Amino acid sequence: MTDQIIDLGPQTRVLAGLADRVSDERLTDPTPCPEMRLRNLLGHLLGLSVAFRDAARKDLGPMTDTSPTAAVPDIGAGWREELPKALDELAEAWRDPDAWTGMTRAGGVDLPGAVAGAVCIDELVIHGWDLARATDRTYEPDPAALKASYDFLLASADDPGRGAIFGPVVPVPEDAPLLDRAVGLSGRDPGWVRL
Repeated sequence: MTDQIIDLGPQTRVLAGLADRVSDERLTDPTPCPEMRLRNLLGHLLGLSVAFRDAARKDLGPMTDTSPTAAVPDIGAGWREELPKALDELAEAWRDPDAWTGMTRAGGVDLPGAVAGAVCIDELVIHGWDLARATDRTYEPDPAALKASYDFLLASADDPGRGAIFGPVVPVPEDAPLLDRAVGLSGRDPGWVRL
């Protein structure tokens, strides 16, 4: 978990920039998430942005109650406007110190605000990597967000219950870049490439 408030703005801007460069022709391309095509990954990013925005605001309801595995996410016609707007609102909501305190809900699970913030950061960092890999783009996550994501994933690496959220840890050399180590901890192969 993170013991400090992290500005999600730098990481959400990275994601918005990656998404902005996705052409319509690529929306059916595979991603490092075997069950998701690029359009599904973008839909997941949109949904989690709204859900974690509402979790930060303690605005509990349908978006915070829905499990991320309830349905395969997808995008609608307006996703190019909706996603950057949702990412901006997400970052703004987590700038409020109250977002990191008390209890909230995300994915239908009640959890402390600081834990929800850590989960959100991890989602943004790892799915940013997914998006970059799926579109053959260079990925430079926000360093503070990357460190928080790595710390979050490392803390759960030996948790037997992590299988419902992450795949098995992929071994990565200890001297590998921090991003590769975080990706491996998330259950992804840092060497994944789109075929």
